[in-house]
Amino acid sequence: MKISARNILKGKVKRVAHGLVDSEITVELPGGTEIVSTINKSSAEHLGLSLGQVVSAVIEGTDVMIALD
Repeated sequence: MKISARNILKGKVKRVAHGLVDSEITVELPGGTEIVSTINKSSAEHLGLSLGQVVSAVIEGTDVMIALD
């Protein structure tokens, strides 16, 4: 996967909380810092996010997106 964003942080999924429309994804970075991203529920389901899965937090402006390799 290639992407234009330069702020990409790898970590592990620590929490997935699905709401009616959106899902809140908590990613734990090495060292224990956590980043929380709110993405739409269908995107979270499409990615098949699960606890402990290695993902990338892609930060572009004020958005934090979740990506898989």
